[in-house]
Amino acid sequence: MLRTRSHEPRSFGLPQPDFRGEHLSRYILQTPAPRINLYHSVGGADALLAADIQKRINDGFPETLPEWIRYNGLHHIKIKLQGDELKWDIERVIHIDRIANDTRPQVDWRYCVDFNERCPNVAYLLEFLRKVKEATPKGFERIQYIEQPTARDLQAGRKNVMHEAAKLRPVVIDESLTGLDMLLIAREMGYTGVALKACKGQSQAMLMAAAGQKYKMFLCVQDLTCPGAALLHSAGIACHVPGVSGIEANARQYLPAANKPWEKKFPGIFIIKDGTMDTSHLTGPGLGIG
Repeated sequence: MLRTRSHEPRSFGLPQPDFRGEHLSRYILQTPAPRINLYHSVGGADALLAADIQKRINDGFPETLPEWIRYNGLHHIKIKLQGDELKWDIERVIHIDRIANDTRPQVDWRYCVDFNERCPNVAYLLEFLRKVKEATPKGFERIQYIEQPTARDLQAGRKNVMHEAAKLRPVVIDESLTGLDMLLIAREMGYTGVALKACKGQSQAMLMAAAGQKYKMFLCVQDLTCPGAALLHSAGIACHVPGVSGIEANARQYLPAANKPWEKKFPGIFIIKDGTMDTSHLTGPGLGIG
């Protein structure tokens, strides 16, 4: 049971023995983290090098991975994978790691690998990790976490336990996270991380953040190409939840025009130069956006 400041205690479905008498404020920073690492998304069809581009758009924005790295000073990359083509998935990670290191060799690179639920089973994931480690030990070490490798219906896929994979890297529940019941099932199945999303509701995001901290899980903030005010909500969550590893913010890649009107008021959120969001000014009420 969590308590609010101005209302009677309310139950949000959190297990009472674990949360009895606690306040949500215990799990939220009053002063925001000043900077949050930004994850740049590389889709499966995205061009990596100039040779991959048949015809340039020439809209003033980067069109290759090295261009994006220099443009935003990147050091964190989210790598979208297929989940049904093992050789392609392995080679994609090796290729991106090589490009990132060649572009900024002094950077302490970090990657998220996202299969979007498409791995047929956990054996596929384990083989992927084994072969990436064989091919590029440094690249493997740079993988910070794995996002939702298998199908979101955890009840139907209880055999796809993640205990062995989670010994190698945190395995994060994303699409499956519809409430605390799914978080608890995921923990039983070996998941060790939680992806927080503003689009699932601010209250749920805060409660899942509290549960994730209580159970000492890896925390990250993801989005669904959230521009403008929606991105501000994601940033507010990322900087007010202790221990968040980074934030995905791909609207700047896929629909930058929607962010343009917000740049003057929140330049630290919408203008990225050193691979991080400046969230130090999100000090207003709630998540600091006021």
